[in-house]
Amino acid sequence: MEMMRINATELSINQLEGLLADRKKQEKNRRARARMDYEIARDTDISSLLDEAAKLHFMIRLFKSRVHQVMAAQAQKTADYGLIPATSKGGFSLTNKTGNKRVTRRRDTDPVWDERAVKAIGLIKDFLCDTVKKRDVKLFEILLSFLERNQNGDLEYARVFNLMQHEDKFDDVRWTEGLRLLKESYSITLKGFAYDFKLKNDAGKWDRLELNFSSL
Repeated sequence: MEMMRINATELSINQLEGLLADRKKQEKNRRARARMDYEIARDTDISSLLDEAAKLHFMIRLFKSRVHQVMAAQAQKTADYGLIPATSKGGFSLTNKTGNKRVTRRRDTDPVWDERAVKAIGLIKDFLCDTVKKRDVKLFEILLSFLERNQNGDLEYARVFNLMQHEDKFDDVRWTEGLRLLKESYSITLKGFAYDFKLKNDAGKWDRLELNFSSL
């Protein structure tokens, strides 16, 4: 059916306002339907992804538990064969006979500094500000940066290690005592074991299977 064309000039103001109101209502309904369709599709996708993620999460937790058990048993067997060095602290690798599959267990640790580190940092900073800053501002800033804490408020091992490389530069008692206390305050806590799974590719290089379940 051919739509009737309306000559706006022939309509009264009330009629025009009525047409405009109808058009606005139609547009509002169209937007409401479009929004509803979008929300239904969005929620369907979210539910589908989360359901699958929950299944994978459960499977990974089971796999992690199995990996722990298998590798603990293998650690004992491998040690019995004398294939784990006496210096090993729990980390080792297993490679199949063909040489194309490898599982590695490695220690997952956190560096920790006890209360002595607070006094150590105080001594070191006092020396740096009192002496080094006056002689070499650039070196002062570099050394001071090694004592910066991360977002968690902890010292960073790599930075502290870099600081220790400058140990022989000064003989001031605040410097030497500070570094000594910093060393003594340091220890490592074992969080657990992490695992790497690797397959050798056609080029003879190891490709790592990314299965990060350390936080589970």
